[in-house]
Amino acid sequence: MTSLCLFSPAGVLVRSAPLRLAARRLAAMGYQVDIDAAAMARHQRFGGDDDTRLTALHRVATKAPSIAMATRGGYGLTRLLDRIDWPLLARSVELGTRWVGLSDVTALQLGMLAHGGVPSWAGPTAVEDFGRADEQGGVDDVTAACFNEAMHGELEAVGFRSDAGFDGLDLKGRLWGGNLSVLMSLLGTPHWPRVRGGVLFLEDVNEQPYRVERMLLQLHQAGVLGAQKAVLLGDFTVRTKSPMDRGYSLKAAIAHLRSVCTTPILTGLPFGHIPTKLTLPQGASVQLVVHGREVLIGW
Repeated sequence: MTSLCLFSPAGVLVRSAPLRLAARRLAAMGYQVDIDAAAMARHQRFGGDDDTRLTALHRVATKAPSIAMATRGGYGLTRLLDRIDWPLLARSVELGTRWVGLSDVTALQLGMLAHGGVPSWAGPTAVEDFGRADEQGGVDDVTAACFNEAMHGELEAVGFRSDAGFDGLDLKGRLWGGNLSVLMSLLGTPHWPRVRGGVLFLEDVNEQPYRVERMLLQLHQAGVLGAQKAVLLGDFTVRTKSPMDRGYSLKAAIAHLRSVCTTPILTGLPFGHIPTKLTLPQGASVQLVVHGREVLIGW
C-alpha cells in the first residue's frame, strides 16, 4: 500500500474535522494515511512555531513516505527556507517520496529545484481538495483522478484549451513555477531556481489584475520570462473587483504583457486555487504541443 503523510508546513488549521475527512477519503482511495504529530499545531497564523514546522518537515523527510502532502498553504515556508536541510529532502526523493502541494508550498518546491534540481509535484493539498464537505462541493473527480494517476506513475500527459493564436507551437523545456506571489518572493534569493529554456506555469488568488500585471512585468524586466520557452497561466481568481479598473481586467493585463514579451503566454491551465486542478511534475522535462486551441503537455 502507498504510504501518504499529511503535514502542516505553513498556515494553521483552524479545525481538525476537514483534516480527518481528508484522511478518510484518501484512505478510501487506497492510501495508507499518516497524519504528522504536529499537523494541528498552532502558533499565531502558523501551523506551529517555526521550530515545530521545521522539525515536522525534516521528520517527514526522514520517514520518506511514498507521498508527503501539505494539509494546506497559507504562509510560513518562507520563514524556514534558510534553515531547511535540502540534502535531507533530496534523499527522501531518491527513496521515492513525492512532495505534493501548491500555494505557499511553491516556496518549498522551488527551493528544492534551486538546491539540487530536486523534483516534486504541484498539486492538491489535503484540506482544500480532500477535506471539503459534500455540501460545499466535496472532492472534485478530475482533481482526485489526476492526483491518483500521477502518484501511481500512470500520468504521462495533461491537456487543456487555451487562447487562439498558438497553433503549431511545439517545444521542450523544464516545467516549473507555482503561485506567482510566492515565486516573486524568491527572486534574488539563494532559493530561486535559475531555469532557462523552461515552461513556467503561474497562478494566484485574490490579487487584483494590476498587481498580477506588476509582478509579471517584474519577471519580464528581470529577464525571467524572456529566458523561458513558454509561460502558462492558470487560475487568477479575484474575489472583489476594484471600482477603479474602469474596464481594465486580467485579460487587458495579459494583452499588454504579450505586447512587450516575445515568449508565448498561454492561458487556461487548470491549476490554482480552484476545485478542478491538474497535478503537474515540478522540475520535469516536458514537451508542449498546441493543435488549434488544444494544448498537450507530456513527460
